[in-house]
Amino acid sequence: MDSLRTGSLNRPVELLRIETNRFNLYLQGKPFHPTVETLRLHRKEDSTWADARLHYQGLSSSLEMISTKLFSPEEQKLVPWQLGDTCLPLFYETQSYELIVEMEPDTPITFYHDNVHLRDSVLPKGSRLLSGVLNFQNEVGFTELELRLHGAPLFRLQLEIFPSKMDYKQDYQAILQDVNDQVYNLSFDFMRKTFHLTGLKETRNQSLTEFFAILQHVFQQLVQTVDRMQSTPHHRLSMENRLVESARVKKAGRENVTFLAKRPHLLAPDSRHGLLQIDGRGYTPTHVLETKRYVDYDTPENRFVRWVLVRVQTKLRNLKLQLGKKERSPDPYLLKKLARMQTEIQRLLKLDFLQVGDMRQMTISLVLQMAPGYRDVYKFYLMLMKGLAIQNDLFRLSMKDLAQLYEYWCFLKIHELLSRKYELVKQDVIKLNRGGLFVKLERGNASKMVYRHPQNGEEFVLYYNALPSGDGSRTIGQQPDNVLTLKKRDSAVEYKYIFDAKYRINPAYEGTPYREKYKIPGPQEEDINTMHRYRDAIVVGSGADGKELERSMFGAYVLFPYADEEKYREHHFYKSIELVNVGAFPFLPNSTSLLEAFLDEIILDSPEKAYERSTRPRGTQEYYTDKLAGRTVLVGALSHEDQFRDLKRYGFYHVPLQHFTNHGTLSQLEYVAIYQSIKRFGRDQAGIAFYGRVKTWQVLPRREITEIPSRRGATNELYVKLTVEEWVERDERIVPGGHGVKNILLTSKYIFDRATEVAELRLETEDQLRDWREKRRQGKISVKWDDYHLDRATRLERLELGDEGGGEA
Repeated sequence: MDSLRTGSLNRPVELLRIETNRFNLYLQGKPFHPTVETLRLHRKEDSTWADARLHYQGLSSSLEMISTKLFSPEEQKLVPWQLGDTCLPLFYETQSYELIVEMEPDTPITFYHDNVHLRDSVLPKGSRLLSGVLNFQNEVGFTELELRLHGAPLFRLQLEIFPSKMDYKQDYQAILQDVNDQVYNLSFDFMRKTFHLTGLKETRNQSLTEFFAILQHVFQQLVQTVDRMQSTPHHRLSMENRLVESARVKKAGRENVTFLAKRPHLLAPDSRHGLLQIDGRGYTPTHVLETKRYVDYDTPENRFVRWVLVRVQTKLRNLKLQLGKKERSPDPYLLKKLARMQTEIQRLLKLDFLQVGDMRQMTISLVLQMAPGYRDVYKFYLMLMKGLAIQNDLFRLSMKDLAQLYEYWCFLKIHELLSRKYELVKQDVIKLNRGGLFVKLERGNASKMVYRHPQNGEEFVLYYNALPSGDGSRTIGQQPDNVLTLKKRDSAVEYKYIFDAKYRINPAYEGTPYREKYKIPGPQEEDINTMHRYRDAIVVGSGADGKELERSMFGAYVLFPYADEEKYREHHFYKSIELVNVGAFPFLPNSTSLLEAFLDEIILDSPEKAYERSTRPRGTQEYYTDKLAGRTVLVGALSHEDQFRDLKRYGFYHVPLQHFTNHGTLSQLEYVAIYQSIKRFGRDQAGIAFYGRVKTWQVLPRREITEIPSRRGATNELYVKLTVEEWVERDERIVPGGHGVKNILLTSKYIFDRATEVAELRLETEDQLRDWREKRRQGKISVKWDDYHLDRATRLERLELGDEGGGEA
């Protein structure tokens, strides 16, 4: 392990000093993070440190920068620094940094940050001092510290906060991209302690967080643009015809001739001054049409501008409602900013040229595309309707707390690993909560993924932040992050495994007890204890009344951020997975192979292997005894074709007693199965298709079995007569597959129910049974014994994948 940087691990130093004519600013804290040093994070390919970003900006012409000094880890002291120079990472999540601002007399400077918690942590200490402790918790990215004079921005300092448990460029950026690729805008949050730079992208699911981030950037330009439009708004000239008394009309147009001809009641006889002559008689109109031209602002373009402002007003109202909910701390600055925005929008909506009707349809005219002002409003509208993409660009947007983001990523990454190899049954099962400021994964049974194995058809389910129905604790509620439930063929039990995301790691510092016990970095011991608690506390009811409780979780594992998978193979908590099925997996974007291999392994496990992974209570050594030692099924061969017809007619099977090497097995028999050979019945009928439950059995001379006369004549040879309740046909015939039965074969009901070939009925040991079930799950298997007739075989020669079964000689 590389040695840490020289200097005390616990000694805070002055990291940054900025001197101006108005104030002096100091940032103090530890110059590095011991976990970062131990894990060698944030290095370039040549193992040198990655560059960090530090930037400041004077926001007032009265501010003069005198000097800036930054701590140099190599020189262990402050050294001169200028804008544009590179610097090493100095600021990390979860570490505390003290900010001190010394002010000149009569300079009432205040501290501002978008996040209310950081803003309230820096307060005045007398008339000439500001100080406070900044801690960014699990948030990484950029943060901006602002000093204000008389409420106006004076100075702005931008720092870059690095993660302490994963690499910033290789892991954190990849996690952000993975989360947003699978569920767009899931990684975004609202007004946190840090932010990232983002760019525009097309989306149908814009969140309020994205809308507000874009609106803040364009709002002032939007207001100024609409104000300028008031001087020369788009309009059209319209004409209005009004019916007025003829004495009051100033100018009457030619249209009155046609108008009055159709309305003779508006004409009065006037023989001396008649303006109109009809049939030699004069008439004067009492009323005529007066045409007036006027400027009309009710155009589609002005209706569009009003519609955009109304939409912004509605979004701001929804945003204010969300901020007023109890789960968020009140932020008076943010509420004041929203109120100012709402006031500005309300003022604009009262402008004369916007007193128009509602927009009924969207029409993109040349005015919207080219006219001054209108084209700008249209551009702002397009920006406000878009989403944001994670990239170095223009808009600032907060990301979720890194611990929350890691939890989301673990669920989505497990889903991605599974969906590569297994069929996703339901495509729309990730449920999202889009009703708040930002997008969240819906907790509970709503968020689950259902898959199907393409080879054997088995289905399994991945739950997020929920337990399968019926599972739970009878003491204190338990809610692991991810639960994988496997339902295997030939097993009524569901095999459930917990994968819990923990954004925590013990770096195994030199001289610590963790280092002495485990040698290398790994999960925290208390997180492993949590896995034991999950496995033991979560139970499911069984039995007819459901009052019998059984542990339902077969394994529980921590997922933690660590990159070196090869080194971790030697960790105690990786080896413990094989021993007690509790442990941990390193899980980062470039470190997923151990978990991926384990997922494939438990999915392919046979029920026996899955059961054996769990720690069994004392006294369960009889587990395989029930499957192998209890040979309760007699498989009997038929000596001729008519015997099959007779046993179905009379409901019994008889066999010479001499074929039983141990007469004590007769009392254990529960079932009789009939083997039909290829030689006597042909390939289509060969194998085992019928069986029945034994109702009674008795030993008697062959001559007393009178229902079926002996072909060799009456004899005193002892036979066993097994009477069955009824003959039942199996759903699938057990085929010969290269072996047969000469006389009788004893097997267990467990194997009889699961066998597909006759050769499998002779499996006798725990190892043979496990090997058989494992290979059966992978495909067709070939079982070969040292004799064609299984009841004469003594040794298993082969049990492997492949189909080499043959016919009967």
